[in-house]
Amino acid sequence: MKRRQFLQQTSLLTAAAFIPFLSRAAGKADPVLLITSGWQDVNIGDIAHTPGLIGLLRKRLPKAKIILWKKSKSQMVEDMLNKYYPEVRIIHGAVNKESEPQSDEVKQAFKEADFFLHGSGPSVVASDYLQAWDKQTGKPFGIFGVTTQNVTPALKDLLVKAAFIFTRETASIEKLKEAGVTGPHIAFAPDATFVLEIHDPARANDFIKANQLESRKFICVIPRLRVTPYYKIRSNNAGWTEQRIREVDELNDKWKEIDHAKVREAMVAWVRTTGNKIVVCPEMTYQVDIIDELLVNPLPDNVKPFVVKHGYWLPDEAASLYAQAHTVLSYECHSPIIAAANGTPAFYLRQPEDTIKGQMYYDLGLKDWTFEINETTGKQINERLMEIHKNYNAARKNVKTSIGKVNQQYDAAFEVIKSKV
Repeated sequence: MKRRQFLQQTSLLTAAAFIPFLSRAAGKADPVLLITSGWQDVNIGDIAHTPGLIGLLRKRLPKAKIILWKKSKSQMVEDMLNKYYPEVRIIHGAVNKESEPQSDEVKQAFKEADFFLHGSGPSVVASDYLQAWDKQTGKPFGIFGVTTQNVTPALKDLLVKAAFIFTRETASIEKLKEAGVTGPHIAFAPDATFVLEIHDPARANDFIKANQLESRKFICVIPRLRVTPYYKIRSNNAGWTEQRIREVDELNDKWKEIDHAKVREAMVAWVRTTGNKIVVCPEMTYQVDIIDELLVNPLPDNVKPFVVKHGYWLPDEAASLYAQAHTVLSYECHSPIIAAANGTPAFYLRQPEDTIKGQMYYDLGLKDWTFEINETTGKQINERLMEIHKNYNAARKNVKTSIGKVNQQYDAAFEVIKSKV
């Protein structure tokens, strides 16, 4: 989608929009919430959805008991969640084709929970879980902060039963309308990663000290290929055919140098203008292997000494490092969100293959820091970065304003949620 098309869809919904369908009856003060999240552990953005949602619920529904029905299993992620949210019970278990839970802990959660909430994601990832909940319990469910780019007939049948559907950008609302899913229970609520509250300052500070970085004087840069090569990440080639692998590799090879040459122009200018350092870091595991090729090796020899690399990490450490960065420049969508949640200016260098989720940046007033990469030059990225460098206080104020808009949307959303749970 072109930038001008995005800009046509940027009006924010307010609390007034919800008034016609708010229940007069108050919800339970201490509901038991079964939430589903945790789609994969190879992407710190996907990992961050879960603590973002848990933190948001704890703040907005402090008396609620939360059970997390985690879609994927990952010991390192679950250890992290237990560290920050020890009171949250984590359960696992698939459902069969008849929508029957296959684990006792899920069956028990179905009995205990008053409401089922699907967390932020690139789609209604756990539609099978929602279907099972609806079929087995008949109790209400809602969807929070998702992108709904493709609505199948089966998904439509499920969505029309939801107590509410909050999409993480306004473009998804249009997609729902096109699919015939409409009503006052549909509105905009940003991705829960915008309120990520977890931090690992010890790890971040160790990295900063080891690499002689200075707070608010280094920038972070995150690469991305046009299409994520999941066949390199998951077992059995992620079920991809040889033709699919060939097509994706050809697309990525065509654009990877064109795309990253643009951000390298800003990297070179940053070092030569400020004399400050750059951290190149991943949002996904595979990016560790492309950092040198796309961000480091092509740099001039007098710039390379100012660049340091970070390996794959978890979002708590990323949040703590981004909180001390000057600016984050990312081809991935969620590192800029984690940065903004910590008061740091960030650029989203958006590739057209990266779905309609990028609309969220326009919805929240961040269009000046959102670059449609096919329509952007390296000079434009560099000039905007230098503008921030010259007037840094104003840039940080802009971040604060955008996070204020996020909280306004959450205020409206939770008026609805509180009335439904």
